[in-house]
Amino acid sequence: MRRGIAASALVASFALTATACGGSDSDSGQSDGPVTITWWDTSNATNEAPTYKALVQQFEAANKNIKVKYVDVPFDQAQNKFDTAAGAKGAPDVLRSEVGWTPAFAKKSFFLPLDGTEALADQAKFEPNLIKQAQYEGKTYGVPLVTDTLALVYNKALFKKAGITEAPKTWDDLKADAAKIKAKTGVDGYWGSTQAYYAQSFLYGEGTDTVDAAAKKITVNSPAAKKAYGTWLSLFSGKGLHKADATADAYAHIQDAFVNGKVAAIVQGPWEITNFYKGSAFKDKSNLGIATVPAGSSGKAGAPTGGHNLSVYAGSDKAHQEAALKFIKFMTSAQAQETVALKNSTLPTRSDAYTDKVKADPGIAGYQGVLSAAQPRPALPEYSSLWGPLDTELPKVASGKESLDKGLSNAELAISKLVTGFSK
Repeated sequence: MRRGIAASALVASFALTATACGGSDSDSGQSDGPVTITWWDTSNATNEAPTYKALVQQFEAANKNIKVKYVDVPFDQAQNKFDTAAGAKGAPDVLRSEVGWTPAFAKKSFFLPLDGTEALADQAKFEPNLIKQAQYEGKTYGVPLVTDTLALVYNKALFKKAGITEAPKTWDDLKADAAKIKAKTGVDGYWGSTQAYYAQSFLYGEGTDTVDAAAKKITVNSPAAKKAYGTWLSLFSGKGLHKADATADAYAHIQDAFVNGKVAAIVQGPWEITNFYKGSAFKDKSNLGIATVPAGSSGKAGAPTGGHNLSVYAGSDKAHQEAALKFIKFMTSAQAQETVALKNSTLPTRSDAYTDKVKADPGIAGYQGVLSAAQPRPALPEYSSLWGPLDTELPKVASGKESLDKGLSNAELAISKLVTGFSK
């Protein structure tokens, strides 16, 4: 899965969404029978969903008066599908919501504020920046379920063979290391992504972003952003640097090359930990190196904070909301998060879930170590959609079909139509 990327535009029919939603069951709100709530889970159906289904069974066994209708919804469809369903008052009672969706759905009053509810009874146990990212205009609209960020992941054996003893601290260091790795091993040292989400770290490394939300200013074409994207572009050409892949299957190509030892380093998130271990290069899990993304000229490194919250549909009735709150408290408990981490190799959101068993996984321990460089997104309803124009322009720039100046100018114009009232 690709965290943080705006979902593709889909139109979901009301008939389809209504049949999927337990909140509209005619008999489920009666006091003399179980309440049936519907949960839309957006996790990976193969690698992650089985763990969540098992937890649902545990919850139902402990709460005989609540039934959970589990619905697996593809991540890239869920945002628009929920938007359509909520607008028609037929949404699921609980949504596994990508963190970037919170401001938009909260602004539309689709999410229930959770402050003071059973779902947030353990709020002090969660990482404060993750709670902050679940908030909009002073209210909390989700409970963090899993978190993630980007890191530089690398093949320790290939680095060692090239005589490199530590991960690169800057993008210039990475270029130098890539050349050494190519010379010593014949393998490319680094393969970058053309996707906007993966280019975000370059912006943070120059102390900027696509927009300055506080100043209501578009900054994607500013001098600092041009410098950031210039560094990003420079990593597609040079000794040991793999050329840009702008095809529809680029993500899979990069991932496959890394896990099978055909490239020494990439930038990736913890949602791929289980897939790393399936590759020939990481049968020995200890060969997986995880480091903070390299820093830009500001001297600071930063990566986007991603992950998922559990949120409650504000349009459900009181009985369904109360059942949903109880369900969320269970699913985000320390015990449940430990189970998810052990089974799925994803990162917990609360400190007491990082048990010795969880930290024994080198992938989880490695990513936990880079979370300090993760930067929350601004609470701007349109923010996640801002990567869309860049996902159109950056592949063209990386493959030489248009100049960087042209690409950023085009992106700036498209973004100006998304954030009306922002200056350039």
